[in-house]
Amino acid sequence: MAIGAEDYIDQLLVKKYADEKVDNHDNMESLVEPEKMLDAMKDQAEMYRNMIAIKQRLNIACYAINAKAARYTKTSRY
Repeated sequence: MAIGAEDYIDQLLVKKYADEKVDNHDNMESLVEPEKMLDAMKDQAEMYRNMIAIKQRLNIACYAINAKAARYTKTSRY
């Protein structure tokens, strides 16, 4: 499982908007300091990334446990 552009159109959009400046928070007044907001957004992104990594490792472990515990039986068709 990967995060990012999955198909050709998404890849083109990523290339198109990769250099766009979107952090123009200096031009407006806000009740929240921009650095604090950006830090909070960074923390949330890191937490989400870590949750995805934990989910992937948990899926691998569960798959291995289920595969080891599986009981296979032979059946004759004829």
